[in-house]
Amino acid sequence: MSSRFFATGSDSESESSSESEEQTVVQAKSTVTTKVFAFSDDEEETKRVVRSAKDKRFEELQNVIKQLRNHKKIKDISKVLETFEDLTKALQKSQKVIEKEGGVPRFYIRALVELEDFINETWEDREGRKKLNKVNSKALTTMRQKLRKYNRDFEAKIASYRENPDVGDEQEAPEDDRDKSDSESDDDDEAVQKKKSAVPADAAPDMKSQFLKGGDSEGSDDSDLDWPSDSDSESSDSSEPEGGYTNMAAKFLKKTTAAEEAAKAARKQEKKERKAREQRREEEERELEEGEWTEVQRGAPMAMEKPKMFAKGTEINHAVVLKKLNEILAARGKKGTDRSEQIMLLGELRRISEENNLGLGMTVKILFNIVASIFDYNPNIATCMKDEMWAKCITYITETMDILIDNTNIFVGANVLEESEAIEAEPFRVRGCILSVMERADEEFIKMLQACDAHSTEYVERLKDEKKIEVLVVRLQKYLEERGTSQEICRVYLRRIEHVYYKYDYEHYKTADLIRKTVEQKEEEAKDGEVEGKDGEVTPQEKGGEEAKDMVEEQKQKEKTAVIMDKLCKYIYAKDTTDRIRTRAILCHIYHHALHGRWYEARDLMLMSHLQDTIQHSDVPTQILYNRTMVQLGLCAFRYGNIKDAHNALLDIQSGGRAKELLAQGLLMQRNVERDPEREKIEKRRQMPFHMHINLELLECVYLVSAMLLEIPYMAAHEFDARRRMISKSFHHQLRVSERQPLVGPPESMREHVVAASKAMKIGDWRACRDFIINEKMNGKVWDLFPEAEKVRDLISRKIQEESLRTYLFTYSAIYDSLCLVTLAEMFELDGPVVHSIISKMIINEELAASWDEPTQTVVMHRSEPTRLQNLALQLSDKLANLVDNNERILEVKQGTSAFYTRQGEGRFGRQGKERHHQGKERHQGQSGYHQQQGRGYQGQRRDRGDRDRDHNKGYQNKGYNRW
Repeated sequence: MSSRFFATGSDSESESSSESEEQTVVQAKSTVTTKVFAFSDDEEETKRVVRSAKDKRFEELQNVIKQLRNHKKIKDISKVLETFEDLTKALQKSQKVIEKEGGVPRFYIRALVELEDFINETWEDREGRKKLNKVNSKALTTMRQKLRKYNRDFEAKIASYRENPDVGDEQEAPEDDRDKSDSESDDDDEAVQKKKSAVPADAAPDMKSQFLKGGDSEGSDDSDLDWPSDSDSESSDSSEPEGGYTNMAAKFLKKTTAAEEAAKAARKQEKKERKAREQRREEEERELEEGEWTEVQRGAPMAMEKPKMFAKGTEINHAVVLKKLNEILAARGKKGTDRSEQIMLLGELRRISEENNLGLGMTVKILFNIVASIFDYNPNIATCMKDEMWAKCITYITETMDILIDNTNIFVGANVLEESEAIEAEPFRVRGCILSVMERADEEFIKMLQACDAHSTEYVERLKDEKKIEVLVVRLQKYLEERGTSQEICRVYLRRIEHVYYKYDYEHYKTADLIRKTVEQKEEEAKDGEVEGKDGEVTPQEKGGEEAKDMVEEQKQKEKTAVIMDKLCKYIYAKDTTDRIRTRAILCHIYHHALHGRWYEARDLMLMSHLQDTIQHSDVPTQILYNRTMVQLGLCAFRYGNIKDAHNALLDIQSGGRAKELLAQGLLMQRNVERDPEREKIEKRRQMPFHMHINLELLECVYLVSAMLLEIPYMAAHEFDARRRMISKSFHHQLRVSERQPLVGPPESMREHVVAASKAMKIGDWRACRDFIINEKMNGKVWDLFPEAEKVRDLISRKIQEESLRTYLFTYSAIYDSLCLVTLAEMFELDGPVVHSIISKMIINEELAASWDEPTQTVVMHRSEPTRLQNLALQLSDKLANLVDNNERILEVKQGTSAFYTRQGEGRFGRQGKERHHQGKERHQGQSGYHQQQGRGYQGQRRDRGDRDRDHNKGYQNKGYNRW
């Protein structure tokens, strides 16, 4: 295409052409839509221009890039982040056009490179980062992470661009165009000089100009040159010297000014500085790699660059290490921090500190921070620590404990302020609490057990770590006994108590059995030998007793757990100032006594503590411990044969059917009830580890058997009593369920065995009752779980015989005139004195209307009990009396009769009327002299006494455990 200048003839021709033709001015800008305006002498007309999809999409990208640059200038990071997201969306819209054009345009790559440089410069400027507000600081971190991830898709193109950066777009386009025109003008000058040399020297000026014209038309492009306007050409023509067109090309070609040369040099300098920055960054990365830094494979990327520990040649001292420690801890808890890398950095800092002999104070301080970072590794409080982190935690705690125990010149405490720390010279003072660290580690151990499957080998392997925890607690106990306060000692004592109280000491019963057998053997030998010795000689019986005493004393010394519990708990009772630690210590002490069969010690401690009155005000974990203690107390009472105490202790736990939940051994799934997720998470964290569970089937069986031994004789004694109350509702529920079944087969479950035994006891068949309770199936499910299973089975068998005797007497006493003591002893396979004692107690308590005939060893029955027909008549009479009394009250209320007359006896059932009514009823009932004197009175006394026995508790009523 020919040049505009050389295509024009002269000024007169240009003027005439402008009058005859219409001139079109095209104005193109990147931020507005291109429009073509046509000007004429008489009218102005706007023409529409049809643009391609490429122009539209690329213009949209350029507009967004321009906004991005504007936001970078004012360092509005949040707007930069928003504009960057818009830019990525705009690129996605342009994917079809980009695929047709052969790839992402270079101006887009340039924008990414500039944005990356801007973000890196801002990030490296630590002082400037501190001045950013919270929104921009957060946006900077997010922008840095997103840009890194996004630029991975353009790594090759970005690297290619950095090697050969080209000119930009939008803002720097005019300058770049000038640079391009400068280079082209230089090329044109060289071409013109060559052509001038090719023209003959004697050629005419017009010929030379035509030659230059033709050559310029072939080698130039008018799109790359800025040409002056017509007025400029006119002025240049008017000012041209007379020499003509001898130097025409040099005159009209674009010349380079000094300002343009300076701008060009500045751009070159900027490019050099950018390359230098890239080289410095690469060198720093190489240095970090040489420093044995490994790339973190797992975890979120850190929000901070991996800090170089220390530059080469830096003097390592306390101030430098503390500064680096604070720098590492500054990222603790921040979003995006790689916690595993933070632990690694602290470990490396500890190694450097020890290599430079900065002292034990610095080592202990770094160890405390390492353990704290391990505890913070898992941000979710509901999940447990990983196995590898748990191993590291135990290792670091052990190292810290070793240093503190071996060096008495190190003082640590939570009350030590950071300003008052002394880590450079002895005595060292370090901020930190080893007791709190140990308590947190113990809690993490419990969470790990809760997260394991209780029936897997993983749980067994994890449970082995409890020995390590106990060793650490014992060492910490010794350390605090020498240097800690009384409150800290109470805390560590409680921690050790909670690891001991639920563990059964099997050596205790083995040694106890050995002692009992030895004593019995010595007594038999003493009886066979001489009982009376010579004066001053020790008889074999006395010798055997002394040996037994020595063995008992030796056994007391061997009962380490009992001695430990007694020592620790008594110290807490005396020194503790908080109710919680003392309450938990008492409950653990009671639990330990009950677990090892010390019934009277456990019972007395529970009654003296009065915890049943105040436990509802304690926290939930303490209430759970109270429930566990009451259950263990009830089991201990059952093993000792105190059936009533056992029933009272287990009543509230078993009556509601929520024993599993109250003992924190699992969650109950309730029908049509949606459980709150947050509350469910809290309850799961309260669950007891599996190895601390109490067998729920054993607990229910003991409760039902206790209820059977109490309820069946009571039901037989009050068979026709209309006001009879239930001792155990759950036991009656099991009986009703069995009675509603159309076909009752052999018992299968534990409950069915107890129900079948109850039915046999009702009719006095004690052998069937015993066989239902004690058999191979029940032994495997329940009774073998007791420490002394054989002893418990003998006790249950004896109790069944005794209660069956009582039930038999209550049921069939009206049939017999007298019963022989020997016959009863043979029927129930009991000793004569035992039968005599049971019957005598029933007579004394007025439960049985009978008397002893000592010469004949018989029980004479007094027919004071009414017959079945008489009992039904009495019940009908009572109900009719109540009905009439109610009708009288209703009638008085309707008629408005004053209550004064009723109180004075005017009404039929006033005070006097009621007395007459009851007197008549008693006369009707008194058919025999003995019955008239004792019969109804005895029945009323027996009913009242039964009510008192039923309502009376021995102090084991739970009053607050189930309110949580």
